[in-house]
Amino acid sequence: MREVFQQELAEVQNGLVEIAELVQVAIEQATHAFAESDVALAERVIADDQHIDERAIQLDELAIEILARQAPVARDLRIVVSALRISASLERMGDIAAHIAQLARFRFPQQVGPRDLREVFGEMGRNDVEIARQLVKLLDTEDNELAEDIKRRDDIVDGLHKSIFDALLGNGTDVNHPTEVVDATLASRYHERFADHAVSIAKKIQYLSSGEWLQQKEAATPNA
Repeated sequence: MREVFQQELAEVQNGLVEIAELVQVAIEQATHAFAESDVALAERVIADDQHIDERAIQLDELAIEILARQAPVARDLRIVVSALRISASLERMGDIAAHIAQLARFRFPQQVGPRDLREVFGEMGRNDVEIARQLVKLLDTEDNELAEDIKRRDDIVDGLHKSIFDALLGNGTDVNHPTEVVDATLASRYHERFADHAVSIAKKIQYLSSGEWLQQKEAATPNA
């Protein structure tokens, strides 16, 4: 029974890596479709999001079955409970990639947002793609340095997100139509949230490795 249990835990962990790989492909394709107004690629990302959702549901069902049958404890329990939360974040990251693709589809054949902000969006996209790549490796290896690098890249995305809002609110950009402001606001928020979900996963992986989630939380919010 113990051997079967360990196989099931490995299946859960491998399932997370597989979903993360699908999310990586989704954000790579979505950011390319966004930058190049590639409507065919955007449609592919939107259609493929259902596959991410299905894989997340399958993994959740397996995790719940393990909880019901095996009653895991200690690190094994942390793995299963964390997997349920991580799969939810991965599923949401897939949704966000689809939202970015939808913006490209809605504005085709034009590009999304004000022209002078597109390089900033390109930089946000490149960081999100790299975050997704590192997340796949993190879920496979639990390498703490990868988790810290994801957090550092999230800080970069946050800074770019702020710069877009500063430009929009301060009239520091060339806006030809109100829809450009709406699109830019949505796109910036999608990129920023994608990175935030990755950070949430990174923290959970660090918790799995150390069992010190509360200490991390307290260190991050000393005045709370």
